Amino acid sequence: MMDQPIRIGIVGSRYAAEFHYEAYQRITGIDVKVIGVTSITREHREKFAMERGIQAFDSLDEMLSEVDVVDNCTPGYAHEPISIAAFEAGKHLIVEKPFTGYFGPGGDTNFKGNTFSKEKMLEEAVASSRRIIAAALKSKKKLCYAENWIYAPAVQKEAEIISKTKGQILWALGDQSHSGSPSPAYGIWRLSGGGSIVGKSCHPLSAILYLKQVEGLSRDGKAIRPKTVSARTHEITRNPRFIDRGFLRTDYEDIEDYCQIHVVFDDGMVADVFASEIVMGGVHNWLEIFANNHRVRCNLSPINAMELYNPQEEQLTDVYVVEKIGTKQGWSTPAPDESFMFGYPQEIQDFIEGIATDREPKAGMLAASDIVGVLYAAYLSAERKGIEVDIPLDPSL
Repeated sequence: MMDQPIRIGIVGSRYAAEFHYEAYQRITGIDVKVIGVTSITREHREKFAMERGIQAFDSLDEMLSEVDVVDNCTPGYAHEPISIAAFEAGKHLIVEKPFTGYFGPGGDTNFKGNTFSKEKMLEEAVASSRRIIAAALKSKKKLCYAENWIYAPAVQKEAEIISKTKGQILWALGDQSHSGSPSPAYGIWRLSGGGSIVGKSCHPLSAILYLKQVEGLSRDGKAIRPKTVSARTHEITRNPRFIDRGFLRTDYEDIEDYCQIHVVFDDGMVADVFASEIVMGGVHNWLEIFANNHRVRCNLSPINAMELYNPQEEQLTDVYVVEKIGTKQGWSTPAPDESFMFGYPQEIQDFIEGIATDREPKAGMLAASDIVGVLYAAYLSAERKGIEVDIPLDPSL
């Protein structure tokens, strides 16, 4: 254990930085201090810092000497340079999803991801992932991949069931969908790295990859990893026949808003994941596992811990119900503690415990690296109209 507080520096000052900061306030058993924040927009970083009583740093270089951990909450296009800079400075790293990806040639504002070679994307995204992994291994510091689904209580309970019963996952099925991301960067490939595949399917896919790792390690001492993927994508809200009634986000420049992905693991078992921007009524987060000795449904959202009927929208103006619900009138299922159900405080707790005790986090290099290979191999498959594609795995892991 460390004698002094573990000092955290956050890079980025928008949505992800906000819920990461809140999660640090829920850490138990370890002394942690968020020292400060830096981001490319002075106004945003100073506002974020002032509201929380922390320091606003003008640059990452200025912040590095003051912290032990860099929490990378920037958009995906900035993940690689910030992550490598953190490791080269001897700092532990927490990095948001997507771990990394392909965002086009640097500085090319005319880049359109939906018409660019997906074979080249896969090659470049995997190379980026391997550079970050190599920097992590060289530094001997922790790489913590902030995939909250892995830490969701329902997914962790299923991990316990698989581990203790030595169950075999035959088929996994999952989905994350809603009516469109609020992020202005989402929808522009050079900023987000892709659409529904990178932005949404990564969540259930990462949870499934993790559960197969748990299965293999608990039974045979070796993680089961993904082998091949086939996929299809569509740009539904840009289809000329799409009728826009104003309930779905439609201002996507060059990304897909629907995907379906089929993964085959190296043990021959399978998984199917759907993700889209065309689902109303809140976030649709669920996972179903069909094993050789049990079956389980993991409902992250919606859940039925509460059922609320509200006859008038205005009554709940100042009450948060659940993410992206659309309307608070009528019946709804409020989340009593949405962050907890989504695994946000648990992931930060695990990361800090891992750093403090020098153990690997549940979501570390293997999860981060494998998901990049799956996602961008899926894009290549979709470009080839669903033909099965081999997933390139990092040989150092």
